[in-house]
Amino acid sequence: MAAFTVIDHTEMTGATASWTKTSIPSSYDHLYLKVSARTDHSAIFDDHYLTINADSGYNYSSTQLYAVSATVYSNRNGGTNKIENLALGGSPIGADIFSTMELWIPNYAGTTGYKPVLAQCAMPNDSTTDAEWKLNLTSGLWDDTSAIDQITLTPKGGDYVQYSTFTLYGVTGA
Repeated sequence: MAAFTVIDHTEMTGATASWTKTSIPSSYDHLYLKVSARTDHSAIFDDHYLTINADSGYNYSSTQLYAVSATVYSNRNGGTNKIENLALGGSPIGADIFSTMELWIPNYAGTTGYKPVLAQCAMPNDSTTDAEWKLNLTSGLWDDTSAIDQITLTPKGGDYVQYSTFTLYGVTGA
């Protein structure tokens, strides 16, 4: 049976440009990040980026499958300096509506093989206008064999607003 241990829990108290966790212990099998957040970006959706170990080199790739309304789309980005195609809601979705994101990083402490990241995002909206909600699945890869001891999540267009929360778990036995 899997055991989840909270490594970090952060609730934003005001506008914040990014969330970073450093000094991640290597004593777990996997990492799991649960996010409930929104940004002050003026667009309905705000793309987010994940960087690992403060690495800004062009050795990340990501593939996204997402649904907006009744249409499904996909795209792929390779040779980028961050894992892209993560998304949460911006300010037009409503002040009391927060999006969710879950990131799974298996075998993060290993030093052989590149590091995969699996993400799912849901952006609800109380609008009745078509295409103002989004469901998103992303798979990413960090082309490095180093153990992960730092992750940063950054919105592209705005800042995280007050009450956005980030909970990082170490997972053992899964």
